[in-house]
Amino acid sequence: MEETKNIPAHVAIILDGNGRWAKEKGMPRNYGHMQGAKAVEDILEVARDMGIKYLTVYAFSTENWNRPETEVSALMKILRNYLKTSIKKSMKNNVRCRVIGDKTALSPDIQEAIAELEKATAGNTGLTFSIAINYGGRDEITRAVRKVADKVKSGELDPSDISEETINSNLDTNYLPDPDLLIRTCNEQRISNFLLWQCAYTEFYFAQVAWPDFDKEQLQMAVDAYASRNRKFGGLKTE
Repeated sequence: MEETKNIPAHVAIILDGNGRWAKEKGMPRNYGHMQGAKAVEDILEVARDMGIKYLTVYAFSTENWNRPETEVSALMKILRNYLKTSIKKSMKNNVRCRVIGDKTALSPDIQEAIAELEKATAGNTGLTFSIAINYGGRDEITRAVRKVADKVKSGELDPSDISEETINSNLDTNYLPDPDLLIRTCNEQRISNFLLWQCAYTEFYFAQVAWPDFDKEQLQMAVDAYASRNRKFGGLKTE
């Protein structure tokens, strides 16, 4: 396939369809989540090779706690295994890993594993890989506003000085540029409380396939679609 020149710097992906994919194959939902985790590893390498600088995936939302307890437990087990193996792979591939979301609701061992992963890969200079765990866009903005309110209360910040940058600097994603492209798999066409602040000018792409079937060709199709669009900000076309 011909290489695309206009590569989005930051791609965000809503990983949808693991359970439905498994059901179609006569397998339990947890099998779909396991295969979905493998697909993340594959796409991470593809994205790096394509020249994408930032990749952010929606792994577990604040609403996902409402799923059956057995499924939540299985997802946490997959997460634990993923975090254990990520340091070695990330160091090998020069990937910097971060986790966004409210980590305080996660079990202590998972919080510790996240801290170890972030610390170990902090100096890596390749692709920045962000995993949204116990993440919700509204929750993120709420937490950011609380931080700003605390600064106002302490006298550190005057209310008249609050700007968009003030809010942005207090978000989980303060180290990231806004996404250029948001991909959602399994042909679901909604944002589902993901990166609400950050996606103000993001291009959306909805893939037909479920996440475990999202591969190099699918990512290339999404990037090609992005490259073919005339992006506009305030009515002005970007160069």
